Amino acid sequence: MHKTKHAQKITKRFEELVSQAGHKLPKEHYDELVLLIEAGIDTALLERLEKMADKLQSLAHSVRNDAEFYD
Repeated sequence: MHKTKHAQKITKRFEELVSQAGHKLPKEHYDELVLLIEAGIDTALLERLEKMADKLQSLAHSVRNDAEFYD
């Protein structure tokens, strides 16, 4: 699922919960919530990708080192 659709789905569910509690928020607040959720998804993804890149860099270094000392 794309992050925007996922963020919208989460926001829609939150809006339903707010409504069930008898409250109402302006549409602008829900639009902002979608952006905040997307930003959170982006941050989590980038942190994970950075860890993966570090592991790949370490593996590449190990392979290069093994190749240099291969008999």
